[in-house]
Amino acid sequence: MSSDSFLLGQSAPKPHRKTVVTVEPQYPAMLKSARFEGVIRLAATVLPNGNVSKVEVKGGNPMLCQYASQAVMRWKYAPGPTQTVEDVIFNFHSDSH
Repeated sequence: MSSDSFLLGQSAPKPHRKTVVTVEPQYPAMLKSARFEGVIRLAATVLPNGNVSKVEVKGGNPMLCQYASQAVMRWKYAPGPTQTVEDVIFNFHSDSH
């Protein structure tokens, strides 16, 4: 898997917490070659200690959502005073020419 397989980004109109550790989601070759693509939108509930306690899918291809959710559950955010909900967006694309 190349790092060019998808763009990892975090986008939120509100202030958001800094990510300390990010894990890229798997993009299985079978799904990539079958051109399962799309934007996955998630909401990650982050505890004050920076751990992700829950990931809610807000939209995207169900075949890819599970991989994005599994990756975000392993993310670590900077500690904060309260629990927050962070918006996370992944763009899976097959780079087919």
